[in-house]
Amino acid sequence: MPKFFQYCPRCGSQNHKFENHHRFECFNCGFIYYHNCAAAVMVILRRGDEILFTVRNNDPCKGMLDFPGGFVDPKESGHEAVIRELKEELNLDLTRDQISLIDTEPNDYKYRDILYRTLDIIFEINLHEDITIELDHSEIREVKWLKKEEVDLEAIAFNSMKEVVRKYIL
Repeated sequence: MPKFFQYCPRCGSQNHKFENHHRFECFNCGFIYYHNCAAAVMVILRRGDEILFTVRNNDPCKGMLDFPGGFVDPKESGHEAVIRELKEELNLDLTRDQISLIDTEPNDYKYRDILYRTLDIIFEINLHEDITIELDHSEIREVKWLKKEEVDLEAIAFNSMKEVVRKYIL
């Protein structure tokens, strides 16, 4: 059991269970906490027959392929998160009408010994022109434009992404 759930946050008891990393229940005070899914977005950027992959600059999965994206902030829609994340990570200014929702996938995201169950919301953007990308190097090491035959599933960071690549790219 993770360190952060050794004690009940309400009464400090160790008389509890944390079932399937989802439902925490304290048997002393009755406190119940649901560790529900976090929403995250990822974006498939297409340019002709190429797909943009980023290379992660941080753990988890540092050095592996990823799509641009990230967690959805409170009170933010998926589309708003895509627009914000693309601005933050690649300095792209895009509008909602350029973005298409294509799928959702569950994922496990382990960060600093905490397992986050996520619902990854996958969007797609078809670019009809060259774009200028300015990377946020605190998050992204580099970008790679790859054709489908160049994509190595083993180099992809997360299982949800591998599933998306299988369904929509390969």
